[in-house]
Amino acid sequence: MSQAPATEQGQHWKRELAALVNLAIPVVLSELGWMAQGVVDTIMVGRLGPAAIGAVAVGNAVFYTPSLFGIGLLLSLDTMVAQAYGRKDYDDCHRWLAQGIYLAAAITPVLMILVACASFGYGHFGITAEVATPASAYLRMLNWSLLPLLIYGATRRYLQGVGQVRVITITYVLANLLNWGGNWALIYGHLGFPAMGVRGSALSTVIARIGMAVSLTIFAWRYERKRGHPLFKHWAGPQWTRIRQLIRLGLPAAGQIILEVGAWNAATLSAGWLSPVALATHQIAINYASITYMVPLGISAAAAVAVGHAVGAGDKARARRAGWLSLALGSSFMVLAGIVFLVAPRPLIELFTHDPRVLAVGPSLLWIAAAFQIFDGVQTVCTGALRGLGETRAPMIANFVGYWILGLPLGLILCFVLKWGIYGMWIGLTLALIVISSSLLHRWYKASEKYNAEPA
Repeated sequence: MSQAPATEQGQHWKRELAALVNLAIPVVLSELGWMAQGVVDTIMVGRLGPAAIGAVAVGNAVFYTPSLFGIGLLLSLDTMVAQAYGRKDYDDCHRWLAQGIYLAAAITPVLMILVACASFGYGHFGITAEVATPASAYLRMLNWSLLPLLIYGATRRYLQGVGQVRVITITYVLANLLNWGGNWALIYGHLGFPAMGVRGSALSTVIARIGMAVSLTIFAWRYERKRGHPLFKHWAGPQWTRIRQLIRLGLPAAGQIILEVGAWNAATLSAGWLSPVALATHQIAINYASITYMVPLGISAAAAVAVGHAVGAGDKARARRAGWLSLALGSSFMVLAGIVFLVAPRPLIELFTHDPRVLAVGPSLLWIAAAFQIFDGVQTVCTGALRGLGETRAPMIANFVGYWILGLPLGLILCFVLKWGIYGMWIGLTLALIVISSSLLHRWYKASEKYNAEPA
């Protein structure tokens, strides 16, 4: 008699693991596709030299802080759409998408003004003129991708929430092919286009992101038409109560992203104070760390959807299982990634450059990245699982304390006071990830336990 419940529980875990993997794989591929845009830009400008690599690095660093704030606000759609879909309230899913689009359109002008102003500030932060001038040009061009990026972000959260994730992967594959071809044509002046250098790389990204927004909008329309729930037939007008709900839930999520990305961007700017070689080496290493991060980030998004579906359906046990299964998947991958960084740092760096100065510094930086992989995975997946429950404040607080109170100050001291250079900065950020992952893992355990104990 006692074996039957255990067998049934094991079957629940197996079914839900399979469902989670089917959801997570396309989302992970989509996150890798997002990351690939920046990697493609970095690789394609590589022949222009370390200064061009550094220009793309600091250009993206400044652009992504305000743009990811906008994307962070839209993360609240994960919770609202997934829970509505779990309740089988499909019209409510449509209404949440509409409010997300209105919110994206409303915040875009403010964010574009901030980016435009920032493009004139590189010289005031000690960035060498060799890097600052092309970085400013790159950033001003990239700024035009902000509105399509946010429309894409809202539509993507909607499609994830209703379980339609493969179309997101298809869109990213096409967008990256378009971006690669655009870089080849616009950076170096092929096919009759002028050689625009780093500005050409930014223009190519703008075109690719317009294509992404159009593609996902068409996919969402086709999906809902086939289901018999026309997406635009009863398109909702602005509903301020819902928009306020999105902001209330999304603002801490956006704050968490800004705190995290801001800390790494501060590290990038600090590398710019050292030398072009240090900045280029830092950018290559952070590209690899960011690539591996995209996998748990995709699993995190899948966790938010899976937990949200279970919450909407009122299945508390399934909500907890979804969170723990996601953590197991994310942690396992990051252990493997850390091993790769340990055993093959030089070949990885040579994919970007054969500059002997970069090759002398880079392997040790990848070894430090290997040390924090599992902690990065745990904190990322916990953030998504908590978002599925509707909890977004804990990750923001953990990132503030971990990065800005502990890790970043320590990194600056080790880098500039103790003269450890870029290694010191990365050691400080590793400590931050250890603190953040430990606190969020504890928070997920407590929050999921509390939810499970609540009356139906």
